Amino acid sequence: MRSQKLRPRLLAAASVFLLIAQFPLQAGAEAIVAKEEVANFLLGNGMEVVVIPDHRAPIVTHMVWYKAGSADEPPGKSGIAHFFEHLMFKGTKTHKPGEFDAKVSEIGGNENAFTSYDYTAYHETISPDALGDMMAMEADRMRNLILTDEVIGPERDVVLEERRMRIEGDPDSLLSEEVQATLYQNHPYRVPVIGWMHEMEKLNRADATEFYDRFYTPNNAVLVVAGDVDVAAVRKMAEDTYGKVARGPDLPPRTRPTEPEQNTSRTVTMKDARVTLPSFGTQWVVPSYRTAENGEAEALDLLAEILGGGTRSRLYQALVVNDDAASGVGAYYNGTMLDDTSFTVYGAPRDKAALARLEADVAAQIQRIQRDGVTESELEKAKNRLIRSMVFAKDSPASMANIYGAALTTGSTVEDVQKWPERLQAITADQVKAVAVRYLRPRIAVTGYLLPDDSTSN
Repeated sequence: MRSQKLRPRLLAAASVFLLIAQFPLQAGAEAIVAKEEVANFLLGNGMEVVVIPDHRAPIVTHMVWYKAGSADEPPGKSGIAHFFEHLMFKGTKTHKPGEFDAKVSEIGGNENAFTSYDYTAYHETISPDALGDMMAMEADRMRNLILTDEVIGPERDVVLEERRMRIEGDPDSLLSEEVQATLYQNHPYRVPVIGWMHEMEKLNRADATEFYDRFYTPNNAVLVVAGDVDVAAVRKMAEDTYGKVARGPDLPPRTRPTEPEQNTSRTVTMKDARVTLPSFGTQWVVPSYRTAENGEAEALDLLAEILGGGTRSRLYQALVVNDDAASGVGAYYNGTMLDDTSFTVYGAPRDKAALARLEADVAAQIQRIQRDGVTESELEKAKNRLIRSMVFAKDSPASMANIYGAALTTGSTVEDVQKWPERLQAITADQVKAVAVRYLRPRIAVTGYLLPDDSTSN
């Protein structure tokens, strides 16, 4: 959607497949995931290619992922990654502005792009016979954009307006930015993906050109093709298009500032007249799949699922079904990140005067796991739900392309993705309890409060 990948504070981590969570996992589901036929190879210029054949429907998803997101931006240039995402839809030396969009529309396909902290991705869903053309056009704009002041100025105004609408126009998004900037004291994840307004206003052609030349090269990109395709044919098309793009300079390792030891709990409170129901979210810095050790990331995924991953979770059952205290409650873990990430619990009461009670009830559920652990039954059910989400993702080439693309641009491999169900199944109840005790400590939590403001004064 040519916009940042927002991570709203009240986003539920539950998969879209949790509606089937009440059904048992059929025998062999893990094997279905593990046997996924995926080809993985490098072009001569260093571009990584992943091909996921699926011949059940005559469609194909074509994605190009660049290992460049908002956390890779130079200091003082926040928003340049997202801004450049917009610029990629302008003209090249070969194709006029708007020609890319028109070509995709002409064949009945769809295309878009998104920017996150760790990557920027461009994608099209098309018929298989159009794949070669999409590859040629995507390879063309990898290095042949025409960036002039006449292009830069109007598009900068577009992203500034996008920030006004998506952030300034949404109290929850404003609070989310403030919480993120408080949670991370040193790491660039503290800077919003879309950028700070005062820095976005100063972005110029030199900034865009420098970012383009540094990051938009084949050896800093991953091509993912999923759908009704043949591996050999995709390899040939990739070599004939992307393979002809010159390799860029080798980039240094993506080493970013790390977090200091955190020793305080912090709160961020925002009142806004547009808010009708109060809510809260509590976050902790925790390891991601790339930075974690000894199954901790898998244990954190299971902890989020058991605690607040959906309608079968402890929080939902206790505070929505049984107590009727919450209108919404849950937990999520953002594991697919290059560096240390976050674990979040959140809630909104049914009665706006009961926020403090709800927050205490959520904390009590966390403490219960830290004290007593989780049962073997709920652990097994949580594993089944998460594995089923991967199994059913196979029904969508776009979903599979997103899973592999996000993983490969944040330090994982094709093998890591394929063996995830196996690793998940190996996690014990003791490991889930251990990560709850180690990471979800109240004394280092950051809590954001979004409250109604009925006052008329500033």
